[in-house]
Amino acid sequence: MRIRASYVFVAGLALLAFILLAASYPASAQDIRQAEQKARLDREAALEEALQAEGRILADRELLMAEVLRLENEQADLEAELQALVVRQDEGRIELADLSRQWAGMELGFREISGNVRVAARDLESLLRASPLSAGADWRLKAVTPLLEKGYFPDIDDIAAMTTVFFDEIDRGSQVTLREGSFVGRDGLETTGEIFQLGKFISVYRSAGETGFLTWTPGGAHLFALSELPSRGVRRSLDRYLAGESESVPVDMSGGTTLRQLTHQAGLIDQLRAGGPIIWPILLIAVAALGIVVFKIVFLNRLHGNTDRVMGQVNELAAVGDWTGCDRIVGEHSGKNLPVIHVIRAGLGARDEDRETLESTLQEAILHELPRIQRGISILAVLGAVAPLLGLLGTVTGMIDTFRVITMFGTSDPKLMSGGISEALVTTELGLAVAIPIMLLHTWLSRRTDRLIGDMEEKAVQLTNIVQKQKLLPESGRGSGSGPANGFGKSVDG
Repeated sequence: MRIRASYVFVAGLALLAFILLAASYPASAQDIRQAEQKARLDREAALEEALQAEGRILADRELLMAEVLRLENEQADLEAELQALVVRQDEGRIELADLSRQWAGMELGFREISGNVRVAARDLESLLRASPLSAGADWRLKAVTPLLEKGYFPDIDDIAAMTTVFFDEIDRGSQVTLREGSFVGRDGLETTGEIFQLGKFISVYRSAGETGFLTWTPGGAHLFALSELPSRGVRRSLDRYLAGESESVPVDMSGGTTLRQLTHQAGLIDQLRAGGPIIWPILLIAVAALGIVVFKIVFLNRLHGNTDRVMGQVNELAAVGDWTGCDRIVGEHSGKNLPVIHVIRAGLGARDEDRETLESTLQEAILHELPRIQRGISILAVLGAVAPLLGLLGTVTGMIDTFRVITMFGTSDPKLMSGGISEALVTTELGLAVAIPIMLLHTWLSRRTDRLIGDMEEKAVQLTNIVQKQKLLPESGRGSGSGPANGFGKSVDG
């Protein structure tokens, strides 16, 4: 209703304005009527429009009232929901506080478990990187590596995967495998061939007719062939085992340390060169001692055999009084210049003398031959004593060189001192290595010489007894070959 009154008020004002305008400006009555009629029509149109606007406004008011009611209902629902959320928030805070207290009590245990798992994973990773069985099994490291990341909390699947890797390493370590695979050859290039692995003890390759050992570098991804091939006997054993012809195979129980020493073994010449100039006198002593030992062994063997045989024959013939046969035996061996022949000749030459004279003659002959029999034995003793002294001299000179290097360059680089230390140790080693067998051989040859001299003395005593027994027999009981002493002397001189 207020809107309608407003429209009427506006129309009245418009009409009053028109009348005032009409009064101000003279015009014809017709124009006034037209204006009035137009004003009336405008007023009616304005009233009609106002009525329509009022209707629309009333309709909109009902819709707005309905919307306001809906929004009020929705507000009530939201307020109820908000109240419920506030209640749930309070309950969640209480539950969060309870869970925080529980987590505070369990966090230490979880961290301990996580730490133990991480330590086990780190140990397993080190084991896998050092194990030659990791060749061709990259999945094992991939399963363990995530457990070592900082902030990573392992779950039961990770622990199960780590356990699987552990058991796989155990299974592979107890297996003997022969497979085709790739490795880095001795030329530094990757090649393929047969790879034989006996657990973690040895890894062997066979490619292009070559058989050798493989080694595993921690952190590497391939097996590497050793730069040096094994000895011929070891290669033969490996080839026979791979061919199924043998049940034994060489293994390295040191985990690869022994195999790696194959590439660092120095030859005999290299070791001798490291000993310095003192090595050559020690080697000369060794050669001289070897020559003396060989000569004495040959000489004593020959002398021992001739002593037993010749003196045995002479004693047998002398026992029956066959002095002519004794003379013949001495004549047959006179050109050999044997000590035993000289002793027998002296004994037979004095067979007509009394016992004391005969024994003295034989003893004198044996003493005369002793220097020849014992020749070289004392030289061996001297060489055996000089060799370690030369080694000690090399040790002293090597240590002097070492201290000289320390004085000049300090101890920052051990390689600078290795030369003097090598000289000191090698000369001592070689001196002892030469002296020990020389002393043992000297003792052995001395015993053989003493035993040979004892045998000669024993046979000489036997000959003396036989000669004395022949003197006690009646003239008819003596052998027909007996003769005067000067006759024997003539046969010997002739």
